[in-house]
Amino acid sequence: MRDKTIDFCLRYTWQAVIKMYNEQASKYDGTMAHAFALLSIDPEEGTPSTALGPRMGMEATSLSRTLKAMEEKNLIDRRPNPADGRSVLIHLTDEGKLKRQYAKEHVLQFNNTILEHVSEEEINGFYKVIETINDLVQNKRIFNQEETIHK
Repeated sequence: MRDKTIDFCLRYTWQAVIKMYNEQASKYDGTMAHAFALLSIDPEEGTPSTALGPRMGMEATSLSRTLKAMEEKNLIDRRPNPADGRSVLIHLTDEGKLKRQYAKEHVLQFNNTILEHVSEEEINGFYKVIETINDLVQNKRIFNQEETIHK
């Protein structure tokens, strides 16, 4: 993949990771999105629904669909937020906590397997590159904001 573009490598690798995680999650009647949500919800205190979208990098409509499916599978329940009556806390059910543990084990297995195959220097270089990409994108330093698209 060295002759490909950086964005191609990121997209190609991320799609492979998504496929791998979805294959694992399907064994537990779930999806990677469900597992990611389970890992993003505080297992003791619950998490405000408004905090989940930004935490997971999901748009509101996708998050809403994911949470609805998770509620139907009895992985989560919604409760009024005692600190703010206008918002809702997402809590894990006992089944949700169990599935969260499975998700956590799979994420740790993935990380440990990668770390067995790359050096500390390589992984540190990887994190540095990812941080740089995120910084450049988030601070809009890739494309000139005055650029216009010519038709």
